[in-house]
Amino acid sequence: MKILIVHATAGAGHSKAAEAIFNGMKKHTSYDVRCVDILDYTSPFYKDIYPKTYALLISHFSWAWGFFFWLADIPILLPLVQLVRRFFNSQSAKAFYAFLEKENFDYIFTTHFFSNEIVSALKEQKKITSKLVCVITDYDVHSIWLAKKVDCYAVACAYTKKKLESFGVPEGKISITGIPTDEKFSAGQDRSALRTKLGLDPALFTVLIATGSFGMGPIEEILGYLQGIQTVVICGRNQKLADKISSKKNNKVKACGFVNNMHEYMMASDVLITKPGGLSISEALVVGLPLIFFSAIPGQETNNVKVLKTFGVGISGLKTYEMAQEIKTFSASQEYLQDAKDKVKKIARPNSVCDIIKLVV
Repeated sequence: MKILIVHATAGAGHSKAAEAIFNGMKKHTSYDVRCVDILDYTSPFYKDIYPKTYALLISHFSWAWGFFFWLADIPILLPLVQLVRRFFNSQSAKAFYAFLEKENFDYIFTTHFFSNEIVSALKEQKKITSKLVCVITDYDVHSIWLAKKVDCYAVACAYTKKKLESFGVPEGKISITGIPTDEKFSAGQDRSALRTKLGLDPALFTVLIATGSFGMGPIEEILGYLQGIQTVVICGRNQKLADKISSKKNNKVKACGFVNNMHEYMMASDVLITKPGGLSISEALVVGLPLIFFSAIPGQETNNVKVLKTFGVGISGLKTYEMAQEIKTFSASQEYLQDAKDKVKKIARPNSVCDIIKLVV
């Protein structure tokens, strides 16, 4: 069985989801599995400009991103959007078309919408016979994920499934698997030992702040209101922010850049303050961390917050000083903290990767 897993480096979530599926398949199956970044099959210019444009929009022009996100989701415009995408993809990703035709994989799993239309086009033209599984990495779903020849959509929850059905996707093509998280997030570890390993005080209530891969948000302002509380800040690729926080030499605050052991920092923490990206949320749910959201990107992240609110999970819309008040309530009341954890556990999907692997038949 030849299987391809495709992602795109536009934010870390899509890549982490693909990596989780890849690791799971390598561990639990004997399939011939490959994992690729579709941008590696585009021109050097396009590969460079694609993630930079996305980062620029969400960092400095989030209103514009939100507008285009909304515009591209208007049902009457969907045929036009799909037509434009097909033409644009045929010009920008010719090498990927050729790669898929040459290999003709048995299954193709996608964790980013870019590749869906390409695979679908080749299937329509009968140039490949691959089964296409689209793994949606947010709790809501934008119509840009849709493609005619998708054989199965793997989705986060019942809300996502219902939304796809409203787009006309047959119920039989949708599986509720959860967003794929690496199995290390569900492998419990001793919190006290982890805190010692990470250079934290094992006895102190601990807050984790995750800024997303671009290191966004009013982090220093939040820290100003969390004086005296043991806090870890993961700054992603914003090393300048990590260095600035570290230079203040506050022994209750630890700042890191991009890390490969996020599961350990989550397991060592009591509460997570985070941007509401689909993967970050799913990882936190599996670990059992109560969530406080900040700086949601208009579109996919604001919609993630909206969906989680229907389950009573996550706190959003707070000013920075209100976040600090919420943290103090969590640290002072074990009952309040446990109630939040119980709600998180109800919607966690620790077996998401195995459930996605089962889609291969």
